[in-house]
Parts: sequence; C-alpha cells; structure tokens
Amino acid sequence: MEEQTTGIVDPKIEDDTSVGIPFKVILYNDDIHTFDEVIVQLIKAVGCSFEKAKDYAFTVHVKGQAIVYYGELTACLKIT
Repeated sequence: MEEQTTGIVDPKIEDDTSVGIPFKVILYNDDIHTFDEVIVQLIKAVGCSFEKAKDYAFTVHVKGQAIVYYGELTACLKIT
C-alpha cells in the first residue's frame, strides 16, 4: 500500500521571538528646503557626519526618499 502525503509542510518554529528594530525614519524630497538646510538638519536630528548627511540629501534628491535612521520607536519619534 502506498503512503499518501497531504502536501502540507509543518513550519519550523524557532525559539527566538525577537522582532529586531522595526522602526525607521524616512526623509522625503520637497521643493522647499535647500541642500544646505537639509544637511544641517540631518546632522542635528540624526547625529550623522557632514558626509553622510550630504549622501542622504543627494539620495533623497535623486530617489525621492531615503531611510535616514533605524531604531526604537521613542528614538524615531524624537527625530521626526
């Protein structure tokens, strides 16, 4: 007699239930702020270097948006 399978696969359940860092701050492009203004505010808000802020500003200009910060919700809310 041939054994039949149902095609259902039991999912592997891991003990690690940590979520990681699910929150992020996204900067969107606009036609109001200058590159210099955006760079200065990124340095203040995110605490990044001038070069990194310049990279973020350029990415936002070209792509329309960029993730500028990952972290806990309370930290992200302080940035926005």
